[in-house]
Amino acid sequence: MYQRLITSSHKCLSIFSAFKCKSIHSNCEHFTNQLVSSHKTDTALASHLGSILEACADHSVLQQGRQVHSQFILNGISDNAALGAKILGMYVLCGGFIDAGNMFPRLDLATSLPWNRMIRVFAKMGLFRFALLFYFKMLSCGIRPDNHTFPSVMKACSALGNLRFGKLVHDMIWLMGCEIDVFVGSSLVKLYTENRCIDEARYVFDKMSQRDCVLWNVMLNGYVTCGESDNATRAFKEMRISETKPNSVTFACILSVCAAEAMTDFGTQVHGVVVSVGLEFDPQVANSLLSMYSKSGRRYDALKLFELMPQINLVTWNGMIAGHVQNGFMNEALDLFHKMILSGVKPDEITFSSFLPSICEVASIKQGKEIHGYIIRNGVPLDAFLKSALIDIYFKCRDVKMACTVFKENTAADVVMFTAMISGYVLNGISHESLEKFRWLIQEKIIPNTVTLSSILPACADLAALKLGKELHCYILKNGLDGKCHVGSAITDMYAKCGRLDLAYKIFKRMSEKDVVCWNSMITRYSQNGKPEEAIDLFRQMAIEGVKHDCVSISAALSACANLHALHYGKEIHSLMIKGSCRSDNIAESVLIDMYAKCGNLDFARTVFDMMQRKQEAAWNSMIAAYGCHGHLKDSLALFHEMLNNKIKPDHVTFLAIISACGHAGQVEVGIHYFHCMTEEYGIPAHMEHYACMVDLFGRAGHLNKALETINSMPFAPDAGVWGTLLGACRVHGNVELAEVASSRLFDLDPQNSGYYVLLSNIHADAGQWGNVNKIRRLMKERGVQKIPGYSWIELNNITHLFVAADESHSESAQIYSLLNILLPELEKEGYIPQPCLSMHPQALGM
Repeated sequence: MYQRLITSSHKCLSIFSAFKCKSIHSNCEHFTNQLVSSHKTDTALASHLGSILEACADHSVLQQGRQVHSQFILNGISDNAALGAKILGMYVLCGGFIDAGNMFPRLDLATSLPWNRMIRVFAKMGLFRFALLFYFKMLSCGIRPDNHTFPSVMKACSALGNLRFGKLVHDMIWLMGCEIDVFVGSSLVKLYTENRCIDEARYVFDKMSQRDCVLWNVMLNGYVTCGESDNATRAFKEMRISETKPNSVTFACILSVCAAEAMTDFGTQVHGVVVSVGLEFDPQVANSLLSMYSKSGRRYDALKLFELMPQINLVTWNGMIAGHVQNGFMNEALDLFHKMILSGVKPDEITFSSFLPSICEVASIKQGKEIHGYIIRNGVPLDAFLKSALIDIYFKCRDVKMACTVFKENTAADVVMFTAMISGYVLNGISHESLEKFRWLIQEKIIPNTVTLSSILPACADLAALKLGKELHCYILKNGLDGKCHVGSAITDMYAKCGRLDLAYKIFKRMSEKDVVCWNSMITRYSQNGKPEEAIDLFRQMAIEGVKHDCVSISAALSACANLHALHYGKEIHSLMIKGSCRSDNIAESVLIDMYAKCGNLDFARTVFDMMQRKQEAAWNSMIAAYGCHGHLKDSLALFHEMLNNKIKPDHVTFLAIISACGHAGQVEVGIHYFHCMTEEYGIPAHMEHYACMVDLFGRAGHLNKALETINSMPFAPDAGVWGTLLGACRVHGNVELAEVASSRLFDLDPQNSGYYVLLSNIHADAGQWGNVNKIRRLMKERGVQKIPGYSWIELNNITHLFVAADESHSESAQIYSLLNILLPELEKEGYIPQPCLSMHPQALGM
């Protein structure tokens, strides 16, 4: 049997360092001379040879191990059972399986000693299946296992992930009364914590009468692994009350919790305990302290500790760089990386995995390629995380081809790599490719994790693939993954983008835990899908439930206020910004400008703009658009030139605002000039929105043929928005023929939009073509298109009132109509003649 195991087992042998092997060789070569001159007793000689055997743990010293074995035989001490077990273990560790096979039957197999040695050695070598095989053989031979057997058996069960068998062994341990042994108990706790059975682990832990530092550390690490930070801190406090003193491993474990949960106050207290026991400069503890301060945003405390550390190693540099990147200090992270190189410390794969996101932030493809070249030249191991970081940087720098090249170099399929590819394709708008990668992942029988699922759901949303999204939702429910906040947020976002806000809200309400991202996603979707009142209500509910608003939630709520023209609510949110941390956020302030402009308060919009400390493109664009929508083209253009003077480079949104402003002001030639300026002078390609604005520009001025020529010259197929703009212009100028062309395209692109049917019907009515009006109404009925009533609203005493035509739902509708009946005769006396916007059928007029 052992001959068959030699080839497969030899590959799993652990290799000693060259220094250690050299030491073993040196000791073994001279031991014979030492023995000849020695007059030690048999016991002392056995002890001396036993220590040499312990050192022989590599296949390169197998011959020396055999020499030691021969000395046992020559000196007549080969019958020692403990030494025999050590010799057996030495042969296995050195790969001498034939020698081990010859020796094993010669030992006293009626005791557990040789069996324990074999199980222990196999577990030590990572040959866990063979360890369990010998355990089964031991039981079948009627040998009773003891407290030295079980730790290695539990280690094998844990490594193989065989919890079921581990529980069976636990039952035997309980029957034999070995459960309270500190070593057995530690192995049981470790088995349960590594398989995320934290309650069972705590049960075993509580039954232990003696708890050493190792056992406490295993329990603490289990809580950390299972994400139970509160229980981890509670266990640490229990340990402090007990007589067991924490060591460096304990402090490193609890400080990692403080870093992950940003528990800086508790972490500072732990730091005080560390100083009191004199472990502040222990490398493991010092690096954990550094990581805690840097990841919690306390950059200056981290730097101070970094300067005080007597020994700075690779782990220290990695912790500093990772902390700076996570807190957005990208330039400082770059400086630290350069200082690390200058200090002579070579970065490893962890360094680059932590550091590469800082390159993504500045979107520097050149710098990213330089670092990729450094990694290849210096032979830095490309593990899954580093490859994923490289893929991520290429995707974020829009180099899709290079990202695919890095992925193809991957020799083994890995869920981390697939996830990076899926999210990268979605980021670059290639959602169909992300679905193909997901299908490939399933074909490779790789189980997607929560990050993979939350990355693929946006692809379903982009493609409006509701059916596939529902299938993924079912998979998530079946596997119990819906409890994660980021997964729940992705599901709600997918349903909302696919037009199912009702399902999105149901999922949102069922979520047991909602972080700020979940709230932001739901508020944003309500705001963007024509439900501004619901968005504002949810914004209020978010505060009631104690979730702190951030810049994203404030921006979404302000956008809802702009759509609702609710100036009062907008001012309230503005006050929240001033009191909170979003008062200097560029995006939130830009949305605030947009809100004031859309609510008709241009002066407030300009005041917010002037008070901004740092004005980025978004702020300039919002103010230019504000002037444009109010018809102030001169102010809009003046601000544009001021933007250029401040060396702010305009983007596609800037020109969109200017062309729109030209349309509102009727300045066709100016609009054409800035369209060509965008494409030719600045090299910005025109998007769908720019062509829609150009169609609107020509349409408002009555140049409908020019508008049609613009549509026909588009480098991509026009969407419903472009054709809808042309249809609206046809209504204004009464062009029935062109309206038929536009509507035929619209009915194919967006057949359920009632607005287009009504608009075409009104155009035919204006032209007196009542037969066509009836035809359109029949078409709507056949297709099941329901007309959505138009709303008007007015804000009075900080309350927004909504109305539809002939509305009687308002609580004061009787008084409103009574007042209108009084006002209309007065208006007619002043010469007002009602001019209905819709043409009336001759029969309705009594003709």
